[in-house]
Amino acid sequence: MSGPNGDPNISADDGIIDDEDEFNDEEYAAVNSMLDQINSYLDGIEERNDALNGKLHELLESNRQARREFREHVNDAHAEEDHQHHHHPPPPAEDSASRDSNIKD
Repeated sequence: MSGPNGDPNISADDGIIDDEDEFNDEEYAAVNSMLDQINSYLDGIEERNDALNGKLHELLESNRQARREFREHVNDAHAEEDHQHHHHPPPPAEDSASRDSNIKD
């Protein structure tokens, strides 16, 4: 027969398992107190874990929103840049006097 942790060949005859062990009320109270304390610690850890998990989700959503806004800003900047490159105003027209003065020099 295997033991509680899968240890092979442990039987009651080996003297390790003794079903006749009896605990008094003080020992049970001490064990119960320790178990209560462990449960309390585990509850605290679980609460902190839940709080951290919530903060992580908030951070991830904030990061997603910031990335969306950044992409929109970059796309708007590219669209504005494309608009400026494709729609140049025509060069100013030279008047005949300035053109004539450039030729005479």
